Amino acid sequence: MKPKPIILPILALLCTFAAAQTPPTAQQTLFDFRIDRKFKPPSIPLRTQKEVLSKVFRKYLTDEKQCSSNFNASSSNDPLKAARDAGQIVPSIVDTATGSFTAPGQAQQTVYVISVSECNASHADNFGTKRVAIFSGQRLVADVDDNFNSSIVRKTDLNGDGVNELLMTGGDMNQGVAFETATLLEFRNGRMRVIEDFGGVSEDSCASGLPSSGIKASVISIKAAGLGDMPKFKMDNYRANCRNPKRWRFLSTGKMPD
Repeated sequence: MKPKPIILPILALLCTFAAAQTPPTAQQTLFDFRIDRKFKPPSIPLRTQKEVLSKVFRKYLTDEKQCSSNFNASSSNDPLKAARDAGQIVPSIVDTATGSFTAPGQAQQTVYVISVSECNASHADNFGTKRVAIFSGQRLVADVDDNFNSSIVRKTDLNGDGVNELLMTGGDMNQGVAFETATLLEFRNGRMRVIEDFGGVSEDSCASGLPSSGIKASVISIKAAGLGDMPKFKMDNYRANCRNPKRWRFLSTGKMPD
């Protein structure tokens, strides 16, 4: 009996093996800012809050009604710093996460995002500075100003080095326009480093009543790189009208246009 050809099965096996050996190159979504997010304040025991704030701040207030009416830092070059130095602050923890943030293998570290709420901080001051405090157990290992970022939207380890990065956002509203910015940050060795400043990632001007009002939002994606290397980032921007906020159309690639 003449043997049956087996060329096609062998080719199929070879193709399967080759595909399995090829590093993944598919584009993955880091974060989609088109998706509605409901922020839920962290549930932190009062005792823990007190322990954290007491180690970060030498002195502080627990109620804005305690702000001194006699305190005036308007003549200072940095009124917010003057308020902090005087203890005229009403800080609160607004977000938290656990992981390894300052070195590999520190799985028990906890990061706290703190709204400092300096007394008399105005809308122009974004109602006060924001800080990131990182604890290893009971020990404070990092305490840095995080440039007004107030929310953690994702914890990552994009280069696989065992140190977590944080994708953080901040936002504000002005004349009926709400906007949000995003930054990817690293806190290795207790020092904050900006890995990528994405700038604006969402904007909602529907409350402004302007004829051109609408909603814009970005989708940040990554393409896998080699172990130890940060991936390449890509921003695709979309727009929706106020009447149909779920119907997105592509706007641009790159930084979100004004």
